[in-house]
Amino acid sequence: MPELNQPPIRDLAPVGNGRSTALVTATGAMPWLCLPDFDSPAVLAGLLGSRRHGSWTLAPTSAHPTPATSRAYRPGSLVLDQVWELPDGTLRVTEFMPAYGDDRPAQVIRLATCLRGQVTVTSRVLLAPDYGRAPLRLGATIGPGGVRRLAAEHKGATLWLDGLDYRINRHGTATATTVLSTGQQAAYALTWQQPGDPVPPIPDAERALAATLCEWDDWSARCTRTGPDRDAVLSSLAVLASLIHAPTGAIIAAPTTSLPEQIGGERNWDYRYCWLRDSALTARELLRTGDYLPEVRAWRRWMIETIGDPADVRIMYRLDGGSNLPETVLDHLPGYQGSLPVRIGNGAADQLQLDVFGYVADTLLAAEDAGLEPDPAADALLLGLAGVVATTWNQPDQGIWEIRGPQRHFTYSKIMAWVALDRTVRLLERRPAPNLPALARLRGHAALIHTTVLGQGYDPASNAFTQYFGGRELDASLLLLPQTGFLPPDDKRVIGTIEAIQRELATYDGLVLRYRTHQEAGANVDGLVGHEGAFVACSFWLVAALALVGRTEEARERMDALLALRSDVGILAEEYDPLTGDQLGNSPQGLSHLALVNAACALAASEVHAARPIVVPRQNTPVAASL
Repeated sequence: MPELNQPPIRDLAPVGNGRSTALVTATGAMPWLCLPDFDSPAVLAGLLGSRRHGSWTLAPTSAHPTPATSRAYRPGSLVLDQVWELPDGTLRVTEFMPAYGDDRPAQVIRLATCLRGQVTVTSRVLLAPDYGRAPLRLGATIGPGGVRRLAAEHKGATLWLDGLDYRINRHGTATATTVLSTGQQAAYALTWQQPGDPVPPIPDAERALAATLCEWDDWSARCTRTGPDRDAVLSSLAVLASLIHAPTGAIIAAPTTSLPEQIGGERNWDYRYCWLRDSALTARELLRTGDYLPEVRAWRRWMIETIGDPADVRIMYRLDGGSNLPETVLDHLPGYQGSLPVRIGNGAADQLQLDVFGYVADTLLAAEDAGLEPDPAADALLLGLAGVVATTWNQPDQGIWEIRGPQRHFTYSKIMAWVALDRTVRLLERRPAPNLPALARLRGHAALIHTTVLGQGYDPASNAFTQYFGGRELDASLLLLPQTGFLPPDDKRVIGTIEAIQRELATYDGLVLRYRTHQEAGANVDGLVGHEGAFVACSFWLVAALALVGRTEEARERMDALLALRSDVGILAEEYDPLTGDQLGNSPQGLSHLALVNAACALAASEVHAARPIVVPRQNTPVAASL
């Protein structure tokens, strides 16, 4: 088979199980996989380099990569079927990671089935742990029943490669070519054996597939959303489910690192960690869409145990709860389409981002409203975090966009600081013996924040809230203003902000930029050079904002246009290039998918209201929402 080429980001289809995610292309290449967990070093890193940095291709035997004729997920799941219609036969490859369990190793299974005629299929594997820095030399061993297996050790762990008739060349690549006739199957698996664990059995692919589909059926059956966007919501919920780290309850932002926000640029970040913001937003959308209290409960438990002392809170953590995330560069990798540097770790981990506190408090309140039982440890954490907000809200921060430039008094950060105090008071005043003096102090701080934002974050000349105090620039995060309760959605300042963002930050086809960027060094608020694509989440935030202010038809038009930008299997990355049609940034991006769900819910409520026989003025909406 030929050298692996880096695929378009929109071609990447995730296959996950709540512990890690493999990315598969339409040509049958698997260029990215971290084992055993999301934030473990990649054993397949060809996506950021070449085939020699780790790849696994399973496809019809051909001199050149042949895209699948069709591909689709099984409904409500991340079990992927790719089908090749060939002159002599039809091949289907089913890609999945068996559902996580305490007694199940981290594993990827690829099941090739001949549906018609006769096909020749080739599996070609080059394992290269530690992001391609440690190529493995596979060796043969004999398993139960005399079955030949391949295995290699890496830092005490063992990688097992199972399949038919693998042969190893002098470069360490394992290749197996098999002829299948109608109804015949060939199963291939890659399994990670932790140090000290028993040798994993040879996988029963059909049994594992049936069990995995049952797990996915249970997940999707708990979704209670109806309406025209239900299929899109189910698809996004499957992505969000795959980002929940089942062993701990943490929720990651994305399973990749360093997929660029600008091809050839420096905006390349590692998203394989748990941001308090993104994880809280994910939990909030799970509460909104169905019976997902167990997952929210697990997230709350993880957060309580991980944060510990509220005074030591960080904005992101490793899956094991650690907060040490030094940002380093992998110089040996050439990057996705030459986009450098390739980073692991994240230097934003130590930033002050005031908005984070608001998301956590809002989700904890929503969780109890949805039926999650109170937890004294959660109450103590929430009160402690509110105390941090009360003493830091008037400081400049790096904001929701984690700028690498100078700190500023970002308006949205202050609004979310108000949300943090507002939700904390509303939740804790329900308790049988609330700490009334403490809650009264928090109310006072919240009132001061509210007054300060109205006085310094709002520009009367443009009738819009600005990106930071005293500035004139706009910021798409303020599209979330109607969902905060800071002002009524029909307030002229809210509507004016939405309209200003539409004028200044929307692209010609209605997508939304986070903020304006410039090519000159030092000209950008984020401290970086160059531009980026339209931000997918912000574009969905505009849909929700329009729905919440009663502009239902406009919101529906934009929603349908955004749904059309998903990949052929419904996947969204972080950004979108309206000029080229390419997806940009890490993928699949949890924030993009949860923003889709949020927009669908807001739009559904607005459409129900609009169907009633009343006239809704342009600047009036009775539709209420929360973050």
